[in-house]
Amino acid sequence: MSSILTNNSAMSALSTLRNINKGLSQTQDRISSGLKVQSAKDNAAYFSISETMKGDSGMTKSINEGLTLTKNVVSTGRLGAETVKTLAKEFTERVAFAQAEGVDRAEVQKELDELVKRIGAAIDQSSFNGNSVTDGTVALETADKSGDNLTVVTGVTRDNTGAFGTSTITVGKVNLAAIKTALDSIDITDNTDETAVAAQAKAGTIGGKTAYTGTTAAARMQYSLEVAEAALGYAVEAATTLGVAENTLEAQQEFLTALSDRLDSGVGSMVDANMEEEAARLQSLQVQQQLSSQALSIANQAPQNILSLFR
Repeated sequence: MSSILTNNSAMSALSTLRNINKGLSQTQDRISSGLKVQSAKDNAAYFSISETMKGDSGMTKSINEGLTLTKNVVSTGRLGAETVKTLAKEFTERVAFAQAEGVDRAEVQKELDELVKRIGAAIDQSSFNGNSVTDGTVALETADKSGDNLTVVTGVTRDNTGAFGTSTITVGKVNLAAIKTALDSIDITDNTDETAVAAQAKAGTIGGKTAYTGTTAAARMQYSLEVAEAALGYAVEAATTLGVAENTLEAQQEFLTALSDRLDSGVGSMVDANMEEEAARLQSLQVQQQLSSQALSIANQAPQNILSLFR
């Protein structure tokens, strides 16, 4: 039945054209933005996951940047510890040289005093932006160094329930000042023997050694060499400790860089538009739009055909 009041063909063609225009608008939005999920209405699950992962990726990148500062602090401290180690080695060699009879120990002592000054300068300069890992207060031989640990956040974590947390590592500080104190207390110029009350050793203590109370100059000289050697061992271990910490931080930074790339890639696979598919869909929808427009035009001409029945 034909009707001039209700044009079913036109309504059908109009509905089809409306749906095509809607799809065309969505495709154009995806092409212009590069996203297939721009808001929660596009895909609520993907939108929620992607926004969470974007946040984690941003935090990971920020933590990575923060680790750069920490790594620089540790690297500067390592350089200082290695410098102190080199100077302590030279100091120990000079004390060993002074063990022989006939050596002008006063002149050697001047060299030792100068080395101590250089050690002090290296320690004072072993900081980055005012931060240092060489200003520890716990001796290296002490078992519990928790009071001198520097805690560093290295990443964020989420369990299968979505609970948020952070991961950390600890960087142990070293007490380079103890090396300077021990070496500074060594005096090899005292050649007198104490035969009455036992004399307190001129040298300081380090490496778990107790203060020596020998009575002869030779015994004190030997003890001074032992302290110098212990201080050298302390410096070597301090440099090693900081070197290991620096390598750990560098490895963590490399991991965070790769992790943030994986997070970004994962988010992209969920929300990024496939431009090849969208381009093909755009061409198809444009053709469908033209055909639907023609179909609507034909449907709108149907009432005109009814006029011919009344001629």
